[in-house]
Amino acid sequence: MESIAKSNFFNQSAKKVRKELEFIRGKQVDVALNTLQFAPQKATTVIEKTIQSAIANYLQADETNELNADGLFIKEAFVNEGPTQKRFRPASMGRASRIRKRSSHITIILTDEKKKRK
Repeated sequence: MESIAKSNFFNQSAKKVRKELEFIRGKQVDVALNTLQFAPQKATTVIEKTIQSAIANYLQADETNELNADGLFIKEAFVNEGPTQKRFRPASMGRASRIRKRSSHITIILTDEKKKRK
């Protein structure tokens, strides 16, 4: 069984978030949360909250409550680019320089089956 959680419009570039997702992709949820807990980057807090949301979605999926969150693995973790806000800042000689405030959409998919590696 799988569960999906998304965090949309996170105010950081997708390139910076991808670096952190590489550390947790394919790992067990407990190990991934422990890794994110001690990482100093800004993106780790949002990734951690997204994983917690995916765990809650997994536990709510079945009403019998026979599911256990201990054996969960991160099947997929990816980030897409969100909309970019374009701002301008004064520059020398009366010019304007463009500032791009990038955003991203984070998606995490958990599963209870370990992916078999070939």
